Amino acid sequence: SLTIATGGPSIPQMGATRYAYEVAKTFGMQITDINPGLVPLRFRGEHEAFCRELSGLSIPCTVSCNNVTFKENILFTHRGMSGPAILQISSYWQQGQKIKVNLMPDVDVIDFLLGEQSNRPKSELATVLSSVLPRNFARAFSNRYRSNKPINQLSGKDLLSLSNMLTSWELTPSGTQGYRMAEVSLGGVDTAGLSSRTMESTTVNSLYFIGEAVDVTGPLGGYNFQWAWASGHCAGQFV
Repeated sequence: SLTIATGGPSIPQMGATRYAYEVAKTFGMQITDINPGLVPLRFRGEHEAFCRELSGLSIPCTVSCNNVTFKENILFTHRGMSGPAILQISSYWQQGQKIKVNLMPDVDVIDFLLGEQSNRPKSELATVLSSVLPRNFARAFSNRYRSNKPINQLSGKDLLSLSNMLTSWELTPSGTQGYRMAEVSLGGVDTAGLSSRTMESTTVNSLYFIGEAVDVTGPLGGYNFQWAWASGHCAGQFV
């Protein structure tokens, strides 16, 4: 019997390779598309410059893509965004798609802005936003995406537009930071070609695939480790 437990190509600096896929292909088994997963996202142009300006800053928010949403922190980096929310959504994002960021998921933003406009009308937008968002972010956001003017100079239409941007900030990543920064590899040996009870190939006797070599990917939180241990245990009962 032979068990392939060599994982996928994520974190190549630790010696990760595509060996498992090569073995599977040699025996005519199907491999699904392979991509980096749980990985930081990169941006270009003004969004990259904005992220670089705020590198190291973390903000709790929600991030959505393809009808999937995660409510966790994002972390600005010198190339784009990372943090739990971004790592999670990266496993669902595909090249060319937008992600949507809600920077104030627990706030009724329109009510908040109208209240601030009434209570302190001469305060600059950055000052107003810094009461609910990190000061550095509030100032950078106001300067880059909105003129940082007193809030009483913003019309109802301006406030609605600002609210939409704070709750539905759409960004198009230029790509990911690749396998070097990926915590897992998406895709692998097609589960349709493996026994769910033993992890043995359904077409090649005594050939088993376990762990990240298989097209099974979990979220953050130890689920991928658990899959590796559980699938290894299953195969170990029959090898």
